[in-house]
Amino acid sequence: MQQASLQDPQHAFEEATYRKVAWRLMPLLLACYVVAYLDRVNVGFAKLQMLDDLGFSEIVYGFGAGIFFIGYFFFEVPSNIILHKVGARLWIGRIMVTWGLISSAMMFVDSPQMFYVMRFMLGVAEAGFFPGIILYLTYWYPSHRRGRMTALFMTGIALSGVIGSPLSGAIMQLADGLHGLRGWQWMFLVEGIPSVLLGIVVIVMLDDRVAQAKWLTNEERALLINNIAADSEHKEEESIFRVMSSGRVWLCAAIYFCSVMGTYGVSFWLPTIIKAMGYKDPLDVGMISAIPYGVSVAVMLLVAKSADRTRERRWHVAIPALLGSLGLALSVVYAKEPVLAIAALTLGLSCILTTLPLFWSLPTSFLAGTGAAAGIALINSLGNLSGFVSPYAVGWLKESTGSTDSGVYLLAAGMVVGALLTLAIPARLVNR
Repeated sequence: MQQASLQDPQHAFEEATYRKVAWRLMPLLLACYVVAYLDRVNVGFAKLQMLDDLGFSEIVYGFGAGIFFIGYFFFEVPSNIILHKVGARLWIGRIMVTWGLISSAMMFVDSPQMFYVMRFMLGVAEAGFFPGIILYLTYWYPSHRRGRMTALFMTGIALSGVIGSPLSGAIMQLADGLHGLRGWQWMFLVEGIPSVLLGIVVIVMLDDRVAQAKWLTNEERALLINNIAADSEHKEEESIFRVMSSGRVWLCAAIYFCSVMGTYGVSFWLPTIIKAMGYKDPLDVGMISAIPYGVSVAVMLLVAKSADRTRERRWHVAIPALLGSLGLALSVVYAKEPVLAIAALTLGLSCILTTLPLFWSLPTSFLAGTGAAAGIALINSLGNLSGFVSPYAVGWLKESTGSTDSGVYLLAAGMVVGALLTLAIPARLVNR
């Protein structure tokens, strides 16, 4: 039966069409997310020099790293609704050009107040990018195909670590002192430029909807449109107000809050944690930081493939969350044994990152239309508030205790809570 299905001409045509879509859309979207995430978290590398240069405390750093998400929070929902109305091409392109310019301008930071303002403005500029892409994927892929595509897109987080960690370390070490600028200043300048360039590419190349894709044949467009229509039959489009007051949406926001807490807590502090293990040079820290991110790419894609194949969602989120918590806890236990500590961090980070794309299969299973735009943005903005809470909390705990250990345990506890909340969602809503 399986063999017959694979040889069926209609099945072969459908598979070929979705491969064509994937090759057209995903490399560009993935590249955009790599530079987006890099511009968001490269402050973790800047910290290795910036704190001493500018006299910032750990608390100042934690607050500045996290205030990004306050700007993100206030502008996320309106930004995603605008995207749904005007289209992804112009809006995503605008977002990328704006945040690239602000990210490069981070090189001029010279006081805590300016640090806070620039990080806040970076959050305002980037608001709407991530939920906009999640919404955009629902225009092209039905639920049972979207898990893998979301995971592929979100490997941008891991790839930004694989590429960005050594790059950030190399720029900081090799360009330090060039033309009177410190390494962290060169890092901000250089790493902001690709966002501006990719924003222009998005405006030129991206299509807002399937119907506008001239690179598809009439038969391919009809197939994609019909599949999306069939996938949406069980969804009921709701008003923005009803979505905003939905208990299911707020439960999803709480789950995402816990997952993001682990992600950004590790991302913002990973260079510091590795430096505390005895690795001092920025380039060495960057090379070692790339290891957990490299493993994460494979784990994210394998687990997402399993989730789409079985059409089971909740346990594919909960189990990686629990394993991520275990990895974080073990990284503290084995902190004085670098090989075991890096192995534990690799387990922790790869499993934490795996929860993120699979989480998005939960709300997109029951949200549709403008309600989906608002709901996805609300979940993302509320969840990303943990990007403010967790770096600040870890910074405060490090300042109070002189160690990142208690902060890492806090992140591990958050992942356990997220796993338990995931299992509270009825399976009938999301296992499609």
